[in-house]
Amino acid sequence: MKSVMLIVLSLMLLSMAGCGSNNVTQQSSNGNEIVINDDSGRKVVLPGTPKRIVVLSASFLEPLHLVGGNIVGRPTSQVAPDFAKDIEVVGKSIQIDVEKVLSLNPDLVVIHQGVNEKLIKVLEDNGIPSIVLKSKTYEDVKRELEIFGQVTGEKEKAAEAISKMNKEITAIKEKLPKEEKRVAVLFSSSQNLNIQLSGSIAGSVVKDFGWKNVAEGLTPMEKNPDATPYSMETMVEQNPEILFVVTMGNAKSQEDNLLGEMKKNPAWNAINAVQNNKVYFLPQDLFLLSPGLKYPDCYREMAKKVYPDLF
Repeated sequence: MKSVMLIVLSLMLLSMAGCGSNNVTQQSSNGNEIVINDDSGRKVVLPGTPKRIVVLSASFLEPLHLVGGNIVGRPTSQVAPDFAKDIEVVGKSIQIDVEKVLSLNPDLVVIHQGVNEKLIKVLEDNGIPSIVLKSKTYEDVKRELEIFGQVTGEKEKAAEAISKMNKEITAIKEKLPKEEKRVAVLFSSSQNLNIQLSGSIAGSVVKDFGWKNVAEGLTPMEKNPDATPYSMETMVEQNPEILFVVTMGNAKSQEDNLLGEMKKNPAWNAINAVQNNKVYFLPQDLFLLSPGLKYPDCYREMAKKVYPDLF
């Protein structure tokens, strides 16, 4: 009977261990190895704590720096924090200089999902491990921090940062009136106009506030699953009461162009948000790229636009 009980207990323990296989990171049975399940579905094994890290998106800079990551390469950025000014530049996020990256002898490269995956093979061929992170929604950023904390051995610092952001965001949400808002989020650039879904930065905040994104349920764009094609007909039909706008490029120019279009095209005046002057432009430094540790500022900014007296 004892042997039967031992077998059952062993099977239970194995089952419990298997349930943990989807963790963000795992400590390998081989001492110093770190196993990471990244956002592309890859399992990446690092031989130890990386000493020379290259990031291919500026949004990774502050979270990785917070937990003690030694960053030796970064892309160009107009909003790079002061500590990053002297870090070697490896090109634009969308046009990385691979030779420059290789010359820095990194032992880890952090890739932005949807932008730099094509570099994975080149890095692998040169014996350089890489991890792919999405870094858009607040949930993405929390997961990113957990991974960075594991990579650098500073899990407690990562947990403290997450706890601090959670408290700030909870305080903002608790101040909001319990009422539904019908919201649309536009993305406007000189070449593109689309409607953002809940996988975008602004769209994820709308969802977390409990407001209704009128675009939810519409077919996502093939190359951008966080957005759906813009349609004036759909906008009029859905009739949002609040319209947030995220711009790319010259913010003032984009704002003037869109407001001018709203004045010229009578169809816009059929939309409640336009009729009632509830069209709000969001700052690029928070909503164009992941705000990282500044995510509470995203929540505060959108809440303040709608309820200025409360914030």
